[in-house]
Amino acid sequence: MIQLYLQTGILILMVITGVAALLVDDLLAAIILFSAFSFFAVLIYLTLGAPDVAFTEAVVGVVSTTFFIIALNGLRRRCSK
Repeated sequence: MIQLYLQTGILILMVITGVAALLVDDLLAAIILFSAFSFFAVLIYLTLGAPDVAFTEAVVGVVSTTFFIIALNGLRRRCSK
């Protein structure tokens, strides 16, 4: 029963971070929220008993976050305010 509560809590956090990543204006904040979403996906896979899928998601999350930050560093960002 505690596992169901844990999975429900993680799923709620995934939905919150996913929606926040779509609604935020700053690209760096969106990348950080995307990384948090990937971390919560890893936790869900671990609670479901799939450590191989969790490890793959962790690697893909880290690599994609790194690529996004490198790409963001190459952009010229201006403040819109």
